[in-house]
Amino acid sequence: MSTTRNRAPRRRQVRLLGAAALALLLAGPAVFENALAGEATTQVAAAPATVTIDKFMFAPAVLTVTAGTTVTWTNADHTPHTIADKNKAFRSAALDTGDSFTHTFATPGEYNYNCTLHPQMVGKIIVKPAGSS
Repeated sequence: MSTTRNRAPRRRQVRLLGAAALALLLAGPAVFENALAGEATTQVAAAPATVTIDKFMFAPAVLTVTAGTTVTWTNADHTPHTIADKNKAFRSAALDTGDSFTHTFATPGEYNYNCTLHPQMVGKIIVKPAGSS
């Protein structure tokens, strides 16, 4: 007994994947660099200021707040993550799914942070003086 398989659905998948890959290549390397650096996800916070951790990324990757703002990070990923300022101004314990960490930013400046468990995960909080826009 011989069976034949309909290869049409597989060919359609291959064509769609090929078209998607071509579109990304035509978009240029800046798309990849910006996505990896998180520059495309900059946000100015309105109260309350939140950062979501999902898919091994901080969203937004760059958040601008005014001095005195409390920022809350919430882990929506299925993997534990941490939040640690590179200059040791703040550091969380490991956050499981659904856990949160908060920090109040009193001093203006730029705070670069990462996940100590996954150092490729980076983010930045930009703190402006109170009363500035």
